Amino acid sequence: MSQEMLYLWNAALTLAGVLVGLWAREKSSELARLNILLNKTREEVARDNVTQAEIDKIMAHIDQRFNKLEVKIDQLIQR
Repeated sequence: MSQEMLYLWNAALTLAGVLVGLWAREKSSELARLNILLNKTREEVARDNVTQAEIDKIMAHIDQRFNKLEVKIDQLIQR
C-alpha cells in the first residue's frame, strides 16, 4: 500500500471513531435524562398512591369511630 492510501484509511477510521463517539455521547446523555424522568415519575407515583398499611390504619380508625357511634345509638335507644 502506498503512503497516501494509509493516510486515507487512517482518516476514514478516525472519522468513523469520532462519529461513533458522538453517537455514544448523545445516547449517554439521553439515558441520563430518561433516568431523571423515571425517578421523578417514581416519586410522583409514591406521593399520589396510598400503601396498604395506610389503608389498614385508616380503616381501623373508621371502625373505631363507627363502634363508638353504635354504642351511643344503642344507649339512646335504651332510654
